[in-house]
Amino acid sequence: MRGIIRSIPGKTLVAALVLAAAGLAQAEVKDVSPSGFTLENSQVVPVDATTAWKALVDDVGRWWPKDHSWWGDASKLSIQPRAGGCFCEINGAQQAWHMTVTFVDPGKTLRMTGGLGPLQGMGVAGALEFRLAPVADGTRITLYYRAGGYTPDDLSKFVPVIDKVQGEQLGGLADYLRAQAKRDGKGS
Repeated sequence: MRGIIRSIPGKTLVAALVLAAAGLAQAEVKDVSPSGFTLENSQVVPVDATTAWKALVDDVGRWWPKDHSWWGDASKLSIQPRAGGCFCEINGAQQAWHMTVTFVDPGKTLRMTGGLGPLQGMGVAGALEFRLAPVADGTRITLYYRAGGYTPDDLSKFVPVIDKVQGEQLGGLADYLRAQAKRDGKGS
């Protein structure tokens, strides 16, 4: 799909991305306009917030979908959970700084800024937060993503695809944590 993104212009790109994302879990679109959007998606996982946090920041390469990495290998991803830290993808000389860590409250909130995927090349900026909150069954993880800025493209056209991709990314973390809990005898 990365090759498609780089070679298809405008409206055709939107149609290709919508077709490619069909069938994935959908996040909630909070608001949308031609210059930006806000998405929110939550999942409850059967682990405590400390375990969820550790997986979020230490195991990103194990749960992030490989087809949403630049070089098709999620194991090349890392998150440095400190102010100014990098959410990076390093594949030898091929390197991408996806986002910058701007806020860390371990076990509660990780905020990063920047543009993910094709938004980075469009010059669009965003704030992505992972919020962790204890609930009766474990931890609710909420992925909140607000992005916007000037672009000659109408960002509202991209929202259905970004919405689905965000759901897939959070779903990857939730599935990883559920499998971990099951291995540890804590989940169903």
